[in-house]
Amino acid sequence: MNFTKKIICFPIMVALAFSSSLYAENASPKKPKLILQITVDQLRGDLPFRFYDRLGEKGLKYLLKTGTVYRDAHHTHANTETIVGHATLATGAHPATHGLIGNIWYDRDKGTAVYNIEDPKYKLLSSGADVDQSTEIDPTQKAATVGGRSPNNIAVSTFSDEMVISTNGQAKVFGVSVKDRGAISMAGHGGKAFWFSKSAGEFITSNYYYKEYPQWVNTWNHKKYLSSYSNKSWSLMNDQSTYLFGDDDNNPWELKLGKYGIVFPHAFGDQTSKYFNTLITVSPIGDEMTVDFAKDLIINEKIGQDSITDYLSVSLSATDYIGHFFGASSLEMEDNILRLDKTLADLLQFVEKHVGLENTIIVLSADHGGPETPGYLNHHHIPGDHVANKDWDKLPVIEKLKSDLGIKDQLIKAYHQPYVYLNHKTILKSKHTIESIQNKVATVLATIEDVYLTVASNRLEQGTHPDTKIYRSVLNNNFPSRSGDIYIIYKAHDFNNNLDGLKVAVMHGSPWTYDTFVPIIFSGPGIPAQDIYRQVETIDIAPSLSALLSIKPPSGNEGQILQEIFNK
Repeated sequence: MNFTKKIICFPIMVALAFSSSLYAENASPKKPKLILQITVDQLRGDLPFRFYDRLGEKGLKYLLKTGTVYRDAHHTHANTETIVGHATLATGAHPATHGLIGNIWYDRDKGTAVYNIEDPKYKLLSSGADVDQSTEIDPTQKAATVGGRSPNNIAVSTFSDEMVISTNGQAKVFGVSVKDRGAISMAGHGGKAFWFSKSAGEFITSNYYYKEYPQWVNTWNHKKYLSSYSNKSWSLMNDQSTYLFGDDDNNPWELKLGKYGIVFPHAFGDQTSKYFNTLITVSPIGDEMTVDFAKDLIINEKIGQDSITDYLSVSLSATDYIGHFFGASSLEMEDNILRLDKTLADLLQFVEKHVGLENTIIVLSADHGGPETPGYLNHHHIPGDHVANKDWDKLPVIEKLKSDLGIKDQLIKAYHQPYVYLNHKTILKSKHTIESIQNKVATVLATIEDVYLTVASNRLEQGTHPDTKIYRSVLNNNFPSRSGDIYIIYKAHDFNNNLDGLKVAVMHGSPWTYDTFVPIIFSGPGIPAQDIYRQVETIDIAPSLSALLSIKPPSGNEGQILQEIFNK
């Protein structure tokens, strides 16, 4: 009897001992010294593969070969703009939860447009940085105010915040980018952020983060990194005949920026010229500069040098600028991707030397994808068009609606793509309700050429909208205190490219696949090399990183843990 029990119990005891050992191993894995989150602005999900055969072995191809690669990853919010995507990657939440619903929105209480991370309470530390020349030729910055900056408009915690919380502030957390919103969003509330001021010609921050610059930042700025490019040009890295778009360098649909031109080489001009710093960022050198600054940060802030996991976000902006001005299918974009590959290799080799890739979890993704230029599509007999600017309140359909309703005053107060904001004061003076006017305006705007769909916000809030992918993406974008009254979606491959007289080649910001499709790659110790073809969402990144560190996910998290990265 006792012998039988032993026979039965022995395998159970062995199994229990084995499972306990396995549980202990999985419950307390060796934590990495560094989480390196790389975000490539406007890197559509297909672009790394389009030029794969000419990539080096230590950059993009290294990540694609050694990591878990999600081949069908998407943002699932409708307004695929820079801050929206960055905040989504950072928080694991949709903009309806994290609150960053667009690069710009209309503040009804202030009666003005609000730039996503502006905060007058926190001033910039550098003099001359409050007059940003990028607002004059950068389409993503139009109407942005310059001055105070902070992460306070982010309504929930970020993954990096949770690292700070879980370590009692011992984790070192930094975000770096050419763009302020690319750095601040990823650094979260608890980290520190640096971004490049085109007017000051240096990396800057605000007094939200520091009372004065660390000495190493002053040292980096004083070396005048860009001065060596004065009177130089962006030239092709390889022989032009080796490029897929080698015979297509002179396209009329590309944006001509003065002497910068639309054909190689692209001349930066003299360093004293007004737009020298901006033109540098419309080239791969903007990314090289960002990585150079990040390397100094790694050394001077002693990133990855102790037992507490640190976090560094590097958001690379050149692909976005080049996409806006030349398009995804251009010789400029092709050369940029090849140079991006070298820049990433440089960063990874530096991390290998100073932290060790065996101690580093790397995740690479993008804040959004991007469309093709209508000219390129039309050249291949595919429809696509630019949409003209509109004086929304004076559109014939709105004038007629106002007449029918007996409204004489301004009805449409503002338009900040993709939202129409109604004048609530005008409506409240009439006999109509805001909801009824929202519905009527949405109906008449839907009749305009190039408009695919209009969605009144009350339908989202009341749940009376159809349950389709596009409607869900608009709902995911709806943060009532900031979102407009009507969401407008243009037809696929159509977009407004005219902003204050500047016509760009493309503008992203739609829920169409070309704007939502991005890469997601996890690489690092314990993460298997594999391609995953199931559809995943960008909100899944933050909770997966949290699981890797055994910390709680961000407070507004709506994503799922990506199981495949744990399949050793």
